[in-house]
Amino acid sequence: MEILCAPSGIVSRERPEQGILDLAEAGFRNMLLDMGMYCPPGELEQTGRSGKGQERRPGILLSECPSELGNCLKTMVESCRRSGLGMPLAAAPCLAGDTGREDMGELLGRLAGESVRVCAEAGAGYLMVKPLFAGIARGKEWDVNREYYLRLAREENDKGVMILLVNQCRNINGRMARGICAEAEEAAAWVDRLNREAGGERFGFCMDVGAYNLCGQNMREAAVTLGSRVKAVILRDCDTQRENAMLPFTYVGQGQSRTDWLGLIRGLREIGFDGLLALAFGDTASAFSPLLRPGLLQLARDVGEYFGWQIGIEGRLKKYGSRVLFGAGNMCRNYMKCYGRQYPPLFTCDNNPALWGEDFCGLEIKPPEKLKDLPEDCAIFICNIYYREIKRQLREMNVRNPIEFFNDEYMPSFHYDRLPAGRGALAGSKP
Repeated sequence: MEILCAPSGIVSRERPEQGILDLAEAGFRNMLLDMGMYCPPGELEQTGRSGKGQERRPGILLSECPSELGNCLKTMVESCRRSGLGMPLAAAPCLAGDTGREDMGELLGRLAGESVRVCAEAGAGYLMVKPLFAGIARGKEWDVNREYYLRLAREENDKGVMILLVNQCRNINGRMARGICAEAEEAAAWVDRLNREAGGERFGFCMDVGAYNLCGQNMREAAVTLGSRVKAVILRDCDTQRENAMLPFTYVGQGQSRTDWLGLIRGLREIGFDGLLALAFGDTASAFSPLLRPGLLQLARDVGEYFGWQIGIEGRLKKYGSRVLFGAGNMCRNYMKCYGRQYPPLFTCDNNPALWGEDFCGLEIKPPEKLKDLPEDCAIFICNIYYREIKRQLREMNVRNPIEFFNDEYMPSFHYDRLPAGRGALAGSKP
């Protein structure tokens, strides 16, 4: 699984070097190549309408010269390469959800074609191209977009770039409504039909969490329905009313996140997702002083890695030849109920001497000292919230086996019959 950061709010269009350097120094290894930065929705909205009273942005307008897209992005692409940032995913320019323009299909097609060429040159294997929607009569959405996407595939069939459709929400008189490809069944059918007609796997799907959230949709069901078609996920929080791009877990009410991250993570686990996770938090980044931005970017990187860890927990379990658990409490029990049969541990251990020798969920509870006798390829999964403290304890004991954290926040099912307080890895004195 690869973690990316969207550049909006962080990287300057005119002078991208500093923002890209900040991303690299924060630990990001990839950046989303957002071509919409150089041809934003506002510019597309004003195409052909320049006149008195309207300011013209200096330089080339890509809405007038789509063929210049590569030249406009050259500095950004080169800066990414110098900083060692990959660009596996890109986004083509698109219209705003509340656009009044119904005559932009041809221009968007030209911009999408140029975007594919830029992707190929930059090494991006995936390009998000949102479906056309403005001015299309109800019932004609598939017919118009079928020709749009297949023409793009025909023109660029030697570039090795997969086109990703994206779920959309529409702003209708200030009210957010489901747009084209918002329904997972429809999106899956579109991707399958396009691939059949294109003669190969040329199309996939990108889940935009913010759009699903704005439309009040079940993200677990969407992920499961779309399955292996999902190649990328845009991680962004929003206030459920507007098209915000905030850092995940930052829109809260009464101490609870308003976005269904639980459903998303469970759904992506179920389909074995191992694609691209792109953090988009331009609104959050723009609100921070540039002096604070390095710390924010490090937090964002940690958030991205947290998602990768949670979604890919089963991949971590299966990569080791054997495993043991540390902790004989609720997390250990949840591990055994959800993964114990497929990935059975050798035993569990605990700091509480009163538990040593007991059987817990079919596992013998042993003293931590027994971890010194493990084979080298055996991993220790800490099943206790005091992860860092226990990891330090094990390293001080000279245990050198791989140490992983197991977390039951997003398990496939919850088990509410909790064990009595005081039982677990930190109950009792350490050996």
